[in-house]
Amino acid sequence: MSEVSALAEPQLAGVRNFRDVGGLPTVDGRRVRQGRLFRSGHLAHATADDAAFLSSLGLHTIFDFRNAADQRLEGPDVALPGVRNVNLPLTDPADGAEFWKMVRDGDLDQLRSILSDGRGAARMAAAYRTIIKERTAEHSKVLHALAEDSVPALMHCAAGKDRAGLSIAVTLLAVGVERDAIEADYLQSNVKHRRYKVHRSDNSADAMSPEVMELLDPLFDARAEYLAAAYETIEQTWGDVDTYLSVGLKVSAETRERLRERLLD
Repeated sequence: MSEVSALAEPQLAGVRNFRDVGGLPTVDGRRVRQGRLFRSGHLAHATADDAAFLSSLGLHTIFDFRNAADQRLEGPDVALPGVRNVNLPLTDPADGAEFWKMVRDGDLDQLRSILSDGRGAARMAAAYRTIIKERTAEHSKVLHALAEDSVPALMHCAAGKDRAGLSIAVTLLAVGVERDAIEADYLQSNVKHRRYKVHRSDNSADAMSPEVMELLDPLFDARAEYLAAAYETIEQTWGDVDTYLSVGLKVSAETRERLRERLLD
């Protein structure tokens, strides 16, 4: 992480996984401009100080990729004066509230049956593939909005890792950021202070046992293999990134150029 990015990353009390993606390099030698594109976990628990900081960013739009079940569980985002809130629900990598209720309340045998022997990681990779293939309309809306008037922008989901992570990745691909840099930013969600907190309602001895935590790790990790599954799906479905953007997301060369003007130095 660059020194500038580190300085721009406050320790917010009620918002996890916040960061400015400014500074990332493009394949043609440019960089994402600081203060244009941010990412985080949900804003439902933002403190007054957190809200004051977020308000200081001059945000135009907040993209919230949570679904209704997420919002019932966590609450709505705090309202920031003058900021447009756009809710575009994306597939939850864990299949939503029913699955998370099982994670919170389920016994060890249940968790083993759905998450052991690589099944948790496979579930996550499959969800990334689904988001890429089935949520083209939502990603198209994001890119067109950013090209028109929506920056500075903040993208978030619940943890700020999967749905927001993919939407950030798609945006960065559209402006030509190097894939290694996209992956490095994505993996920043693994830093301890950014990670989503696992809450288990079971008070028994195995509620937060090492085995339970190991079973849940694939759900709370940002793994390069998940992002690779998304890239592979782009290539299998559309052939290459340019065709994915132009045919899949209906983003023209002119729109991509406007995006670059708005997001790059």
